[in-house]
Parts: sequence; C-alpha cells; structure tokens
Amino acid sequence: MNADQQEQWKRMYVETLLVDQRASLEEWLDYFLSNDSGDIPDALKYWAFRSITQLQEYEKEEGETHIKFPRRSKGSVKKFPDLNHDALRYVVEAMMEKFKGERHEFEYDIQPDERAAFEKFLTSEKFADLYAWACEQHNPIPQELLPVTDGEWRAYPKGSNVEMVAQSLRGRGTGLCIAGRGAAKKYLDTGDLFIYYSKDEEGNPLFPRAAIHVANGKIAEVRGIAYKQNVDGYIADTVQKKLDEFPDGKAYRKKTEDMKRLTEIDKKTKAGTELTDDDLIFLYERDSTIQYFGYKTDPRIKELQGKRNPKEDAPRVLECAPEEIAWGGHELTKNSKAYIGPLFKGIFSDYPNLEHIYTSFPEGKIHELPPLEVVPEQLKTGQGFIDEIEEQEMKVWNKHMLTKGTTPDGKTFDDLMRTRRKELQELGGKETVNLVHLTVNDLFGDNKNHTVKEIFDKGTDLGLELCPPETGPLLRLAIKDQPMDTYWGIAMETITGSDGDPSVFCLSHGVLGVGLDRHWAEPGRGRGPDRVVVFRRRKSEALAA
Repeated sequence: MNADQQEQWKRMYVETLLVDQRASLEEWLDYFLSNDSGDIPDALKYWAFRSITQLQEYEKEEGETHIKFPRRSKGSVKKFPDLNHDALRYVVEAMMEKFKGERHEFEYDIQPDERAAFEKFLTSEKFADLYAWACEQHNPIPQELLPVTDGEWRAYPKGSNVEMVAQSLRGRGTGLCIAGRGAAKKYLDTGDLFIYYSKDEEGNPLFPRAAIHVANGKIAEVRGIAYKQNVDGYIADTVQKKLDEFPDGKAYRKKTEDMKRLTEIDKKTKAGTELTDDDLIFLYERDSTIQYFGYKTDPRIKELQGKRNPKEDAPRVLECAPEEIAWGGHELTKNSKAYIGPLFKGIFSDYPNLEHIYTSFPEGKIHELPPLEVVPEQLKTGQGFIDEIEEQEMKVWNKHMLTKGTTPDGKTFDDLMRTRRKELQELGGKETVNLVHLTVNDLFGDNKNHTVKEIFDKGTDLGLELCPPETGPLLRLAIKDQPMDTYWGIAMETITGSDGDPSVFCLSHGVLGVGLDRHWAEPGRGRGPDRVVVFRRRKSEALAA
C-alpha cells in the first residue's frame, strides 16, 4: 500500500467513525425531542445532554470491573455513550426525587456498597457517574432465555398504581420507557397497559417482553425489548394473539410476520444455512419495506445485508440473469431488466423495459407506488375528500388547500377537479396514474439540499412529470400501511395554504397519526437529501413490472 493509498484508507476510516459518532449523538437528541420523553423536565434533559456531549462510549480498563464514561478529548472520533432508556429513566427519577426532598428507594437486590456509591453520585449530581452506575445495574434478559416464550399477560387498567408497573420492569434492561414512573404514569393516565412477562430460569413469569398501550378501545402503541423497542421475533406470535383481541389488531399482522421472518433469517445466517430466493427478496426489501414495532428500523436488516455479497445476490433478488443487470450507465442496453447506478437524463423515459431501478443496491431502490386507477366518480370536492379521509380515521391537516386555496392562476381544488373530470371523460372515463417514490438524493446523488424548483426540474429531466391534483387525497385513501416517521411530498402544481404560501400535498405518518398534510413549496425553498418526493411516470412509460 503506497502513501496515497494509506492516506485514502485513513480518510475513509475516519469518515466511517464520524458517521457512527454523529448517529450516537443524534440518538439522544431524537429521544429528547420525542413524545416518549415528554414527562422529563427540560432542565434535566439539558443536564443529561450537556454531559453526554462531553463523554465518549464506555471503556473497561484492565483490572476495572465497573463501567465508566471517559471525557472526550479534543478532536476525538469515538462514539458518544449509548442510550439506555432504563438507566436514563432511573437517573432522571432519582434526581427528581432529590429535588422534591424525597428519599430514593433501591430495589431489594442492590447491594449496600452499590447503594452507597449511587447516593454519593447523587449528592455530586454528576450525570456521567450516575448513568454509568445505572447502566451497570440494568442488565438485559439473558440471550439464552429469549426463545422462552411461556409466560403470562398482566393487565394494568387506566389509573392503576404507577409504581407497581415501573417496579415490575425496573432492573430488567428492557429498554421500555415505561420502566420509568413518569412514562408509566403518562400511559396509565390515558389508557390501559398490557405487559407480557416470560418465564425465568426457575419458571417464574418475571421477564417483561412486550407492552401494548390501549386508549379509547384502540391500540395506541406496541413496544418490545429488541433494538429501539421493537418486538423480538420469538415473542411475535404471542403478541399478535393479544393484538387480535382488539378491533384494530389485524392491522399489526405484517409487522408481526416481518419480525418473525427476520428472526428466522437471522437464525439461518448464524447457523450457516443458505438463504432461499424468497428469503433474499424479503431481506433486500424488494417488494415491500420490512415493518417493525419500535421507533427505529430493526438493525438486523443492515447487519444481515452487510454479511452478503450484493453482486452475487442481485440476480436472485431481481430475478434476472447477471448480464441483464446494468451496474452503471455504461452497461445499460435496451435489453437490460435492472439498472443500478446514478440516475441520468431520460432514465425513466428512454428505457421502458427496466423492471427495477436502484441508485445503489439494495438501499437505493426507486419505489413504484400502487397505480391509481382514476375514474370521474372518485374526483370529489375538496370537502368530499376531507370527509372520506376522516371517515377512514385518518387526519387532514391541510383543509385550506382542499377548500379555499388557489393555484398560481387562481383556480381552487374544486375547479381542478371539474377540469380533471372532463379530461377523464375525453380519455374514455378512466386513467391509470403510475407513481414513482424517490428521495432528493436519489435525484441528484450529491447528498445536498436542493430547492423545490430544482427538484421539479430534475424530475422532468429524468423523464418524470408532475402528478395530477387528486393524487395526494387518492393516494392517502389507498395507502393505509405507510411506515412510521415517513413524509411523502407530492410533486404537483402548488396550491396555497392558510398562510397564503404555495404548498403541495404530503402523505404523513408521525406521532400524531396517519394523514394528509402539506409541504411548503415556494420555488426557492430547500429540501434535504432524505426528503421523499412522489412523481408521476409519463403516461406511456409505466414500468413493465
């Protein structure tokens, strides 16, 4: 390896470390900004976060038996401390007790010397020491006990004793936020909790494995003990049986099946068993995104993909001969069935036989959304769409766009629907609208922000076009399983919102629910590289697949 290669390797290595470092800090920030931490006082969030920014991941020095978090040196590329929800909650509640003048009560199995150490740290109010102590005490369920699914559900009706719930979870390393009294109170103030406890080594149902929060007779949240509160695959069937007891429980079946399937693939990989083509299609998320119960993607997906050779797997996943996959524009021919590489001018218009398009494999898939078969009867008034969406228990946050907003030439949404009905009648009473779902970075490939005008122009340059005005409402009605924390902006002619600013429809699924929202769309407004945009394929250029 020459000097230039060594320098390049070092730069790549440092860049990888910096990505991990940034992600470890963003994890804390995301949690403190989420509803799950809403009961933690802002002053304590600031206290904890300020300390975390000065620390790095824990290290055990030779001869050292306890966790500690060293202070960060200037220019360090090491990760920040991992977020342990149980440990954080324990520390926060101890501090709140202190401020209230209350005595902290320890669990029965905390030894006298450990109690004395914690009380010392509590007096000094040093987050690093308190958090390290709590991380050491909150150990996870032993890996060998995860396959043990025998146990029992316990119901905690609305208004139940908060301490009883928190005590049953505390010290088990579940990662469930309800291990804290504040979070448990928030859930029990608004609904019922159902927690499943699997058996320990002695056959006692003591290990919390999953929690279901039910508010007003409907499932509000499902959480487990896997990464980021996902439900572990071993317990998935048990959880689904419980979910089926509720009217809306069937909506969770795909998540349950996906977690089971991922666990089976994980077990096969560890055992050295070859994966089937169907396994690979699932793992690489060719046909649908793997769904999960937690608030972050299950990390096993990337881990399992990372253990495989994408070039060897691609023909099996895409069901093509190796020579039918073009890895870059220089390999692309009219006979290619799949393309993997940066998008270029005319990719969507000049190669209609492509069945699969990726900017990179497998994470850069360009998704085809379900086609909309549009007939005149579907094109309701704006208020009609609002009523239909709300009847299906979804929300509409941009009602002004549908009722009073106007396009740049002064037309209302109802005017646009009248025009579209006439167009459909001229087309024989029916039109198929094929839609492409991609990110700003898919369009440009530079990991930078771009303006709305640049985005719309780039889509047109690639062979796409703006969507008809009914796309947002109709797509909202058609897609019920949009993944959590996703927001899909519609590339369309703008309509003003209640503030008078040009806007486009946005399909959203966040903490407030599934609904139809808006994105501001002034031509010069910037959009981040991860922002999703939905374009229409030109009418004669739908994908063959």
